[in-house]
Order: sequence, then C-alpha cells, then structure tokens
Amino acid sequence: MKFKGIMTLCLAGFAISANAQTHVEGAEYYKADQFDNAKELLLRSLNNSGTDKAVSDYYLGMIALHEKKNSEAQKYFEQGMQANPEYGYNYIGAGTLALLNGNQKEAEQFFKQGESKGKKDPSLQIAIARAYDMADPVAYQKQITKRVEKAYKQDMKNPDYYIFEGDLASEKKDWGDAGAKYEMATSYDPEASYAYVKYANLFTMVNPPYAIDMLKKLLEVNPNSALGQRELANAYYNAKDYKNAANEYGKYVQNPSHFKQDENRYAFLLFYGGDYQKGYEYATQLMQQDPANFTAQRYQFMNAAQLESMKGQLLPMAEALYTAHKANPAANKFAAIDFTLIADELSKAKRADEAVAVLEEGIKEMPDNAAFSKDLAMKYVDQNNITKAAEAFRDYVKKIEEPGYNDYNQQATFSFYAAVENKDNPAKAKEFFDEVLANADKMASILPDNYKPKMLQGDVAKQTAANEDEAAFAAQPKYEEAVALLEKSPDPSRYARDAKTLYMYLGNYYIKKDDVAKAKEYYNKFLALDPDNEAVRKYVDSLK
Repeated sequence: MKFKGIMTLCLAGFAISANAQTHVEGAEYYKADQFDNAKELLLRSLNNSGTDKAVSDYYLGMIALHEKKNSEAQKYFEQGMQANPEYGYNYIGAGTLALLNGNQKEAEQFFKQGESKGKKDPSLQIAIARAYDMADPVAYQKQITKRVEKAYKQDMKNPDYYIFEGDLASEKKDWGDAGAKYEMATSYDPEASYAYVKYANLFTMVNPPYAIDMLKKLLEVNPNSALGQRELANAYYNAKDYKNAANEYGKYVQNPSHFKQDENRYAFLLFYGGDYQKGYEYATQLMQQDPANFTAQRYQFMNAAQLESMKGQLLPMAEALYTAHKANPAANKFAAIDFTLIADELSKAKRADEAVAVLEEGIKEMPDNAAFSKDLAMKYVDQNNITKAAEAFRDYVKKIEEPGYNDYNQQATFSFYAAVENKDNPAKAKEFFDEVLANADKMASILPDNYKPKMLQGDVAKQTAANEDEAAFAAQPKYEEAVALLEKSPDPSRYARDAKTLYMYLGNYYIKKDDVAKAKEYYNKFLALDPDNEAVRKYVDSLK
C-alpha cells in the first residue's frame, strides 16, 4: 500500500486543550491521507501551549517519509523521542525509516522499543503493520499479518484495525469491502472522523448524496471537526449544489483550522451561488485582513458589479483591479469574467479604446473564448469602427460550435455596414459584400421562409450597382421575394421597420417604371404601418 495508507493510532488518553485544536485536526487530516493539509496544521500548531510535540513530531516525520525526505523524517523522530521518551510512536517511525533503508534488524529493534511503551495499544501494532506494508507488502506479508492479528486480539473493536483493512481493500479496488471496513470503524468509534471521510471519499464522485449523508453523521458526532466541515462542503461542491456548499463553507471558514485557500473557494461559491451582497462583504473582509489579496479583490469587484447599490463605485474598483493584474500578470491571473466586467465598466465610462485593449488581452490569453470576440465587436461599434466590429464578430462565429440564425444575421449586418464603410476600397468592400451573401445563404438554409435573407441580397444588389439610377432598379427582384415572405409571416407588424424600407423602395421602383397603380399599392402598405407620415400621404394623393 506504500505511502498512501500511512496512518495510525487512536491517541488513547491524550488530553487536549481547546487552544490545541489545530494540532488534533492536523492528526485527523493525516489519518485521512491528506498529508499536505496535515502538515500545514501541525506546523501551525507546533508552538501552541496545548500541543504535545512528541505527537506532532511523529506525524511530521511520517509526512516527511511520504515526501521522500528521509533526513527530515529522522530529525522529527529523534526530536519526538527526546520530547517524550515514553511515547512509542516515534520509535515506530524510526523503525519505518530503517525498513525503507533496508535495515530490517535495526527496524525491529525500534519496533521493540516502541512496543515497550505501549504494550496493550492495538493502534501501535497497526502502525508497525503499516511500516512493513510501506516498505514491501509482498516481502513482509508475514510480519504484516502477525501485527494485524495481534492488534485484533488486543481489541477487536479498535477502529485503526478496520481502517487498515479498508485501506488494503481499497488498494485492490475492492470498494465494497473497503466501505464495509470503514463503516465498521465508525460503528466501533463514532469519533473516528477519518473513517467517515475515507468512507465518504469512496462515493463522493459516484454517489454524492451517500457521501453527504456519511459526512453529516460525522458532524452530528463532532460538529467542530474542520475536516468534517471541509469535506461536507466539498461533497456539496462536487455534487454541483453550490448553495449548500456555500452554506457549509461559511461555517467551515469560521473554524480556526481552516486553510487560506478555502477562503477563496467560499468567495467563489458566494458569487456563483448568486449571494452577491454576502460575497461582496466577505471579499471586503478578506481585503481588510490582507489588502494584497488579489483573489479577494477580484471577488469584491465581481460581486459589486451585480449590486445596484454599487454602480457608482465600480469604475475605480475596475481600474484598481486591472492595475493589480498588470503589475504582475503571471501571479495575478484573470478569468474570463474579469476581462469582461472591466471592459464593460470602461465602455460605460466612454473609454472604448481602453475597453478594446482589455478584451484584446483577454483574447490573447484565452484565444478560444468566443464571448470575448462578441464583446469586442460591440466595443468596436461603440468606437464607430464597423470594419473591426465585423472582423471581431466573424471570429466569434468561427469559435462557436453551432452558429445559429441570429449569429449569421448579425454577421451579415456587420459585414454589410463594413462594406459601406469601405466604399473607397473596392476590394475590401467586395470582400464584405460577399460575406453578406454567404451569411444570407446560411440564414436561408436554417429558416427558408424568413424574408431577411432575400432582403439582404437585395441590399447588396442595390449597394453594388454601378450608379444611383441602376441602384433604383437593382434590388427589386429580391425585395419582391422578401415582401412575399414577410407578408406570409404570422405577425408582419414585428418587422415594420424593414417592411417600410421594402415598400418605399418598391413604390419608387414602380414610379420609375410608370406603373402608378402598383406604386400606390406599395405606398399604401407603407402608410398602413406609418399612418402619420404626412409627406408620403400627400405624395400618394398627388399621384394620378
């Protein structure tokens, strides 16, 4: 089982004062195989008045073995023996190191010394079994079995015995047997928090409700367990139940044994759970504790951006956040939402050039992010640079998996006005007009009964005519087709603006063709949509 399953010992009879809480929970994290977290808590509590340094040294030594830092492990075990020669586990730790170095005789001498300090301690026997298992589970199978049997004889209800059996089963991917053993450990010792956690971890990803129920049982027994609080919050998070995850993290971050990185997770959950006011207040609290906390600064701004009461304060917050990011981009990384929200605030402040620069940086950092390209297109519109808007939106359409009718329509619209914007550059204009026609075809393939593709084709024909006289005739065929489709739609009044454009053009067309009756037909359709247009009405009345 190697390093994964190193754990030991119920600290039988070990008295703990309230201010040594992190020491106890450091041991809990170790037994739950969370060695990095255990190390942080053990070091954090090392000089607490309630800390037994011999116990801390043992766990820190075992963690050092896990990290393959043998010299450091030896130092901790020796310190532990000096701190309390009667605490047997540091001898077991030293024996484990000797086994790993190939010195079986020396190891067995250490084990003998350790046993003499705890002759009726079954957890100590399991610690020795783990030492052999870590060194070579095949070569030392007899020794492992001997120690396990001895532990069972000393106390068949000892939770560490069942935890070790569960770990061995887990190594073999026998999840059912592992779960059964972990559950037995909790039944014999309801306060063995690590047993609940190991059991829950078997189900966290495959059956989250089952894992959640087990962790709730742990907190019923020990409501102040930081390990239990954190694992329950994470179980909700893995189940994508962000509201309950946020509630549990809210309790957990009040525990003195929480980790700094979990404060960031809580801030994340408050934001994505939609609790913006609380998220803003929590992020502000973190910044008061540490003004250089970049993650807290991000979530403070992100939450503030969702609050109506904060609207007047967003711009300076956006500026400060972007300044912090630019000061050290490698350390102070942005997510997509940061670029987007900051660009929005700059845009609202009529600082379109700066907004564009922010989004361009976002695209450079995350080239596959389609939303950036779409936002960038709109920022270019704010700059009245339709050519750039068309190019940015083109990138957006390329990046999304399945562009829809509205995407092609928007691209066609941008491309049309970009072509008009480039009328002094015929080659560039033609490129954009061709893009309009290509997108119109795609629109028609999705909604063949919609008028808009035909109208776009007519628009291009009109704009690409050689002169104004030809333009007055060029769009007629496509506009007639567009009108026929528009008038068949369930609610033509929805498209009144386009309909008026079509009717006016076709009315003028038929006037030029000397077909007054047909012209009046289209003009009257125009007036039906715009009855207060006196200029058109007088013109129609004047026609003979």
